[in-house]
Order: sequence, then structure tokens, then C-alpha cells
Amino acid sequence: MLIARPSAERGKANFGWLDSRHSFSFGEYFDPAYMGFASLRVINEDWVAPGTGFDTHPHRDMEIVTYVLEGALEHQDSLGSRSVIRPGEVQRMTAGTGIRHSEYNASDREQVHLLQIWILPDRKGLEPGYEQKPVKVAEQPGRLHVIASPDGRDGAVSIHQNAVIHAGILPVGSAVAFALAPDRGAWVQVARGAVTVNGLRLEAGDGLAARDEEVLNIHGDADAEILVFDLGL
Repeated sequence: MLIARPSAERGKANFGWLDSRHSFSFGEYFDPAYMGFASLRVINEDWVAPGTGFDTHPHRDMEIVTYVLEGALEHQDSLGSRSVIRPGEVQRMTAGTGIRHSEYNASDREQVHLLQIWILPDRKGLEPGYEQKPVKVAEQPGRLHVIASPDGRDGAVSIHQNAVIHAGILPVGSAVAFALAPDRGAWVQVARGAVTVNGLRLEAGDGLAARDEEVLNIHGDADAEILVFDLGL
């Protein structure tokens, strides 16, 4: 079973400095039909204006993964972590018992475009933590790369949940087959370009929930960048 989540139907928030689209209920946007998918709770696509960002704010009991598409995002948190996240890198923050952090556009000239992902942890009360690693998505197009997993395999960041996040750049005409175990579901998020998944066309910003599917056949209709979430049901 495939259920599409069209980009135009996502929640919206625009504060001038921040333009955001919410695949699931978030902030002032609430839709009981879209409260998440399995352990996946949030996918926010954000555009942050130059020289602006999110002031210091708290989180708890959430695995937060940040994937930058364009520009650079400056991060600072109450653990003492300070970094800049750019395309080709992935960041994971375990909020656990409580963490405070800020996120700013590291440029005063160019906007930063990113996906922020929240995944419910497998248990509450984890020790807060931070991790940032390079990924080879752009270096090796035409395939899916693990960027987050419970065991941190293949150079991925580690997350405290039975979930695996893959990312890939699919040039036009390329294709990948993504197998799903019977007790697994998948969410496909198109960051750029267009793909067809088992005959269903998706464009930038679109999402797709998949249940009871043995294989997702993903074809690049235009040069595309996608994230595929493999989730325990």
C-alpha cells in the first residue's frame, strides 16, 4: 500500500526569516491524519534567511537528525558542541533527558536549505548526545547510502531507534530497488527533482508512506535527491 503526501498539502509557517513546510503536525499546524509514520515524527523542510536562525531552545526525548541541502548551518548546544553543518554531512542530536541548542545560518549572504527530522527514541531518559559525520551521497550517485542507523554502520550516525535513514542522489534515468521486510514500513521524501516509486510519480517536497510492499522500485525521472526511511512497524 502506497499513500502519497503531496508537497502542496504540507503545513506551512513563514516568519520572514524562516520559511518552513511540515510533512507532519508541528507547531501551530495540526492534522490528526498526519501525526507521524511509525517512529518518524517530524520532517520539516526549512529555508533560513542569511544571518538569522533559531535562538537557544530546549528539546527532550527525541532523536533529531539534520540534513543540509544547500548553504551552511551553525550549531551550538548545552553539551559544548559547536559545529557548522554543510551538504555532504549529517548531524544527530539525542535530546534525551534535556538539551538546549541554537541553529543559525552561517552565512550573511546566502540562505540555508535543510531537512530537520525527528524520530521518537526507543526509550525515554537517554543521556543527551551529539554526533556529526560526512556522508558520500554526492560522491556516489545512483545508489542509497545509510546516513543514520541504530548501529552507526557504514559511517552513519547512530540513532536510538529501530530505524534506518538512507539518502541518495538519483540522476535522471537511474534506478534503485529498495527491499522491505514484512514487519517494516518506509517513508520516501523527495528533497529535489522527481522520481517514480512503484509507478507513482513524486516531485520535490512530496512524501510517500509504504506498507505491505516487498520492494520499492525507485526511478529517477529528473536529477533527484531523496531520503528513504526504513522503519519498524
